This record gives sequence, C-alpha cells and structure tokens, in this order.
Amino acid sequence: MVGAKPSNTGIHRPADLARVHGLSAQAVRNYERDGVLPPAERNSNGYRRFTDVHARALSAYLALIPGHGYAASGEIMRAVNRGEIDTALRTIDHSHALLQRDRETLDAVEAAVALLAGTQREPQTRTALPISALAHRLGVRPATLRKWERAGILQPVRDPATRYRVYSPDDVRDAELAHLLRRGGYRLDHIAGVLRRVRAAGGPEPLAASLRQWRERLTERGRAMLTGAARLAEYIDGATGPTIRPR
Repeated sequence: MVGAKPSNTGIHRPADLARVHGLSAQAVRNYERDGVLPPAERNSNGYRRFTDVHARALSAYLALIPGHGYAASGEIMRAVNRGEIDTALRTIDHSHALLQRDRETLDAVEAAVALLAGTQREPQTRTALPISALAHRLGVRPATLRKWERAGILQPVRDPATRYRVYSPDDVRDAELAHLLRRGGYRLDHIAGVLRRVRAAGGPEPLAASLRQWRERLTERGRAMLTGAARLAEYIDGATGPTIRPR
C-alpha cells in the first residue's frame, strides 16, 4: 500500500500525510474539510489527529484521480465516508461505462480509417453539393442526411439565397465516413464522436497517426482505475470507523 508510514502511536500530523504524496499540509486539511477524508478528531489544543485510516483514505483518493478525475473521485470518497458504498460503486460503474464508450468510439474511428484505406472510391468532389446530389451519391434518402445532421454527424451550411442545405467537400467526406460506419452497425451517437475526432485532426489521414496514442491513453486510464480500486478496497477493508461501514 502506498501511504503514510505509521508512527509509533498511529497518529499523524497533516504534514506527515502530506509529505508522502508531495502535498501541502493545508491540502490535507482541505481534503478533510471537504469530506474526502473522514472526520478527524481534535486534541485539546484544536489540532487535527489523523490516523492510519486517514492515510489509507488519502492514498485511495489520490489513486482514484488518474482514472476517474477529481470530481468523480471526490464523490466516491465522500460516499464511502458516509457509509454509502453502493453510491460509491455506482460512480465507479459510471466511469467504467464512459471508458467503454471511449473504447467503442476509438474502435469506430479505426474501423472508419481502415475502411477508407481499403475501399476504392471515386475522387472526392471539390464542389459543394445539394442534399439531393449527396443522397444520390451515397444511395440514401435525403431524410437520412437530415437525421444525421440532427445527430451531430453532418454540419451543412445554408445557401444564403435559397436557404437550402449545401454540403462542402469536407461535409461529403464526413457523410461518406458516416455511411461506411452505419453499414458496419455503429450507432449514430458513436459516429458523431468519430466525426468530431476527424474534424479536430483535419481529416482521416492525420487522425490515423494519433490512434495509437489515443489507445495508449485509454489503456493507462483503465490501469489507473485498477490501481484506484485496489487502494479503495484497502481503505474500506482496513477502516474501523462507523462512518465507513456499508449501510
């Protein structure tokens, strides 16, 4: 366990806990004030008396942050300290669901890039297309393109004179990607996430170069969740105070 080394009495000052993690003593006091650490007893002169339980709580909180973020990690620790273990587990489950969603989006991006690389297509048009021409190009109905627009997949502009939708070359590229992914069974919300990545990268080719780094970050996040879970389990299993017993 990564945590403060217990003193002979099992009592720690804020500075003792802070030193182990490179924090300030005030940060440790703030964590106790905010409920991230369980309430600390005070001695006769008003100073906080932290114990090994607080040391484990601090290690658990700091280990949770890389995988779950500050806000969710705070929610998890406050719930545990209230004895609401199920509430804490729901927050953890939500973080895992978000990670799974990100993995599915990455899978969809990789599938799109692979499909584009392996599919012989006519050269992309360099002129803007009306909705009817784009629908014909893809073999879909105009209503389908309007649905994709509502889902955030396409972002056509309107012709100033006619107010009709006009699809730029980038819009056509996005529509072709969306069409490939829909044929692969991906949901509209996942496709919208893919297209946001493509637009941010400037197209599918630059995006392909960043996929490995993206997956490495997801792997690091998943491993951090495992570490955070281990530290949290150590804290819960080793705690003796009534405030962190499951209700």
